[in-house]
Amino acid sequence: MKKIASFTINHENLLRGIYVSRRDTTPSGDIITSFDIRLTEPNREAAVSPEALHTIEHLAATYLRNDPQWCNRIVYWGPMGCCTGSYLLMQGDLNPSDILQLMREMFSFIAKFEGEIPGASPRDCGNYSFNDLSAAKAVADRFLNEVLLNITDENMVYPA
Repeated sequence: MKKIASFTINHENLLRGIYVSRRDTTPSGDIITSFDIRLTEPNREAAVSPEALHTIEHLAATYLRNDPQWCNRIVYWGPMGCCTGSYLLMQGDLNPSDILQLMREMFSFIAKFEGEIPGASPRDCGNYSFNDLSAAKAVADRFLNEVLLNITDENMVYPA
C-alpha cells in the first residue's frame, strides 16, 4: 500500500508551527487546504494531554466558526491522533502566512479563556468531562508566545 503524504514528513526535524499538509480539489472545483498546526515537536517534547487537546478542539472550533472574516471558510478543526497538534481544513488555496493572524487571535483567545468550555455538557459532547482547561490554556499560551509571535519560515515549511 502506498504511504500517505503525512507519513512522509520527517518528524525528527519537525518544529512547532503552521504547515500546509495538503491541498485537495473537490469535484466542484473548490480547493481545500489542510493545515498541520503543530503544537509540540514530535518525539522530542511531551505530547499534549488528550484532555487539553480536547479542550483546545472545543475552544478553537467555536472561535473559528464565529470569526466574522473566516467562519465561512472553516471546514474542520480536530486533534491529531499522536496528540502533537491539530488539523485545520479551510476552503481556499491558502498558505500559513494567510492564516497567521487568525491563529494568533485564536490561540490568544484560548490562552485567556475563562468560564464554561463551549459544548462541554452531556447533551453536547460524547465525552464532556474529558477536558482540562488549565492545561489547554498553558499549551495555547506557550504556542502563541514561543512560536506564533516569533514565527519564521522554519515554522511554516516542512523540513526536508
